[in-house]
Amino acid sequence: MTRVLQLSDPHFGTEQPQVVDALHRFIDSCAPDVLLLSGDITQRARRSQFDAAQRFLDRVTCPVLAIPGNHDIPLFNLFARFFNPYGNFRRTFGKHLEPEFSNPDVLIIGVNTTRASRHKDGEVSASQTARVIERLRQAEPEQLRIVMQHHPVRAVAESDNANLLIGREQAVPAWVDAGMDLLLGGHIHLPYVWPLFGHTGESGRKAWTVQAGTAVSSRTRGEVPNSVNLIRHDVEADRHQCFIERWDYSAEADYFVQALVTDVAPDRPSQGPALT
Repeated sequence: MTRVLQLSDPHFGTEQPQVVDALHRFIDSCAPDVLLLSGDITQRARRSQFDAAQRFLDRVTCPVLAIPGNHDIPLFNLFARFFNPYGNFRRTFGKHLEPEFSNPDVLIIGVNTTRASRHKDGEVSASQTARVIERLRQAEPEQLRIVMQHHPVRAVAESDNANLLIGREQAVPAWVDAGMDLLLGGHIHLPYVWPLFGHTGESGRKAWTVQAGTAVSSRTRGEVPNSVNLIRHDVEADRHQCFIERWDYSAEADYFVQALVTDVAPDRPSQGPALT
């Protein structure tokens, strides 16, 4: 079984040390095969905040994939924002803003939805949409196909409709039809799992959007605690099995405890040609 751990919106610069320590212990316990950071890694994109993120990751032994969030672009340093918006991000995570990870069990495609010209809103372009479609169609049948971006594409709270990704109406159905199983996001600090559909609607293929809360920041949303998502995927009897486990930080236990499990098994065999 492959274990993918999704952390989002840690906002280093506002991290809570006790939650950081508990998260390290949780990571050691669940031993993920890959760790994903779905944006807003820092609070204000400062070098010291990226250094704090790096110190956190120095204790992680598995591969790490990170994409920027809107907070990972300088806000007050306008020269850096418009001439080198990802300078500090690249210093920590490398030059690729849309990294990928692939093994026999999972394909993960990163998409950068931030724009230096936008304060907080996200956008996906036609060329990004086409690139993801091409990569999804190259996936092996055994692979769970994950797309990771920062901004949400579907809201469960009306107040979040203003935060939805620009360009989602074109991108999401096309990605579902191309074989996407999960679309990971963050930004709004509200964890949930919700279905997505292709161009033929509910009568056609279904995928899932998986939103994560803030992993370690004090900037929690209302009564929603710090949380992370653990994705477990396996193939058994030629069928995919996939579960999204939401783990919430408990101050009483000083640990992350399992809060919810959602079955999101792709409705397709593990053998035969990939979707086209």
